[in-house]
Amino acid sequence: MAKNVAQSSLERNGYAPLDQRLAMAKQCSYEGVMAGAKAAVVAGIATAVPTIASARMLPWARANLNHTAQALIISTVAGAAYFIVADKTVLASARKNSFKSNMEA
Repeated sequence: MAKNVAQSSLERNGYAPLDQRLAMAKQCSYEGVMAGAKAAVVAGIATAVPTIASARMLPWARANLNHTAQALIISTVAGAAYFIVADKTVLASARKNSFKSNMEA
């Protein structure tokens, strides 16, 4: 009986699964961005405290680490944390959704 129901043009052309995949990809990338941003904030704070403290207390750091060098150290660590965590999150999410879609088929 279900075979007699007319399919919509989206279902006939295969656009419905494409839209579903696009929505899944957007969700994966959003999760990656949020996880990466959280990791960048944590890494920035975790790097800023010892960097600034050492620049104030250690003679070598006081002589060699100006404000630009301190900012460069902190931003490099925060940026690296963002990209690493975002990449891992997107890949894990895509892998999870890949297994989910394979089991449905």
